[in-house]
Amino acid sequence: MSPQVFLLNSVPMRTLKFFTIFLLAVFIMPALTHLAVWSVQDRPNSWRDANWSSAGILPKPPRETAQIMLMAARTGGMKGAFATHSWLVLKRPGETTYNRYDVVGWGTPVRHNAYAADARWYSNVPQIYQMIEGAKAESLITKVEAAIKNYRYNQRGDYVLWPGPNSNTFVATILNEVPELNWQMPATAVGRDFPADRRWFSKFKYGGWRLSLAGYAGITYRPDYGVDLQFLGLVAGFDWFNYQLKVPGFGVVG
Repeated sequence: MSPQVFLLNSVPMRTLKFFTIFLLAVFIMPALTHLAVWSVQDRPNSWRDANWSSAGILPKPPRETAQIMLMAARTGGMKGAFATHSWLVLKRPGETTYNRYDVVGWGTPVRHNAYAADARWYSNVPQIYQMIEGAKAESLITKVEAAIKNYRYNQRGDYVLWPGPNSNTFVATILNEVPELNWQMPATAVGRDFPADRRWFSKFKYGGWRLSLAGYAGITYRPDYGVDLQFLGLVAGFDWFNYQLKVPGFGVVG
C-alpha cells in the first residue's frame, strides 16, 4: 500500500476513534454512572402511584411583591436519571396566589395551573433554579405572559418527548423571548436546545448563539455562561464565570 493511500485510510479511522472516545468519556459514561445511582432509588411504578401534591417549598406569596420563578424537578421512571421537567411561576403584585405555566405531553400542551406551583413531579421534589422579584419582575410579567401566549407549539400533537419540542423547549423559548431575565436552563433540561425556530444556526436575544442538528447534537455559546455541547439531549459544558462543570445526568457540578 502506498503512503498516500495509507494516510487517506488512517486519517478517517483516527478521527472516528477520537470522536468515539470523546463521546464515551464526555457523555455516555457520566450518563450511565448517574443511571446506576438513580436506579437504586425508590420511585413510583407509574404516574398513578406518583405524588403530585405541593412540596411546600414556596411560602405564601407576599401580596405586594411581583415574582417570576423558573422551577424544575426530575422526570418519572428511568428518564429521571437524565432529565428534568421545568416550568415557570408568575405572581403579579396584589395577587395572593401563584400562576404556574408548563407544557405536558397529553391533550393541549400549554397548561395554566394544572398543578400546584411547587408540586412534585412524579414524586420528585422541585427546585427553584432562578427567581426575581419586585420592580424588575413586575416590569417583565406582561412580556413573559405574551411570550407564553404566542408559543408556537401549543396545539394537540405538537409535543414531542425527544428531542423536542417538549416542556423544556417551552421554557427555553420563553426565556429567549424575554432576554431581560438573562437566565440559563438547568443542564438536565433535555429539550432545552431543540431549535424551536427550526434553524440550524440561531442567535439568542440575550447574547450568544446555537448550532443545532435538529436537537440531536449541537453547541451553544453564551458570553455570560460559557460553552455547552449537546449530544442526544445530554449536555456537557463549562461555565467559566461561575467555575461550574455541566455533567450529563448529574447536572451542574461546582
